[in-house]
Amino acid sequence: MKGLTEKELQDIRDELSTSKRPIFLFDDDADGVTSFLLLYRFIKEGKGVIIKSRPLIDTKFVKSVIDYDADKVFILDIATMEQDFVDQVKRPVVWIDHHGVQDLQKVKYFNPRVHVSDVVYPTSNLCYDVVEDDLWLAMCGCIGDWMIPHFKDEFCEKYPDLMDPAITHPGEVLFDTELGKLVRILGFNLKGSTRDAMKSVKVLTRVNSPYEILRQESPQGKFIFKRYEQVNKEYSALLADVKKQVKEEDKFLVYRYQEDKMSFTSDLSNELLYRYPEKIIIIAREKSGEMRMSLRSSKLIIPPLLEKALVGIEGYGGGHEHACGCCVKKEQFDEFLSHFEQEIEKEE
Repeated sequence: MKGLTEKELQDIRDELSTSKRPIFLFDDDADGVTSFLLLYRFIKEGKGVIIKSRPLIDTKFVKSVIDYDADKVFILDIATMEQDFVDQVKRPVVWIDHHGVQDLQKVKYFNPRVHVSDVVYPTSNLCYDVVEDDLWLAMCGCIGDWMIPHFKDEFCEKYPDLMDPAITHPGEVLFDTELGKLVRILGFNLKGSTRDAMKSVKVLTRVNSPYEILRQESPQGKFIFKRYEQVNKEYSALLADVKKQVKEEDKFLVYRYQEDKMSFTSDLSNELLYRYPEKIIIIAREKSGEMRMSLRSSKLIIPPLLEKALVGIEGYGGGHEHACGCCVKKEQFDEFLSHFEQEIEKEE
């Protein structure tokens, strides 16, 4: 089953094929980057812009569109967009996403939740249904977003050494298979500065097989793997530190670290949720006077709890049912944690 109708998929193909100079704005995770790669490799035209700040398209991105002289704008795996951005770019805007449904004017909007409100379809899944090529990239994007897609069996038949078709839990794929390693390699290549991330993305546009990376069979694959190894050292050190602080009897696993480290809040929270599925995970990175968090729970529906916990707090947050991002002022972090715990207690 596909997340979009055949007409919607064809509409996206038509938008791609009629664009000579597209610009793609995409989220800085495995789902976002593979969505870009799938569409870019399909038409072999355009420019990618990674969104490494808050997942919001606002007027500060108008300059990127105008400077590139794009004839069309594609927004991929970004949860929110301001109407002012659409009005100021004065170009067709095509928005492909899978977060909560939004309502903007003068936008061609494609989201499976328009049809079924609680459906789970990563943007890379939607983009693969459009292009029907680069299966391995699509699979990486979906697993990175904790979803096993409808083309799993096709992937396992083509790449039997990367994933056992009997596996049904995305966490097991992500942390216990070669496919999961490949997903982490892609994600870790997006860490650091925007410049470094886009250098890796440019290299990835020229990689045609997962084995080029996993086996380092080409110069491009070697570049991506080397970058992963550098970043993984820092991640592994943080993960080891978190594990030392885990207490079996605690319901919450709260860990905070400093801005001199790369942002691993999402990566850490995902792995810790898999390793400790009974716990509520909160990983917070201090940066610029704020605590930037990833929250995870295998059982709780987080967004409504988060919304209530933020009342009276200077900050914002949101995301998926079991995985959210949140940002609050450093001095209000403990107060936020108290609010959040209180809201969870009310649910129990």
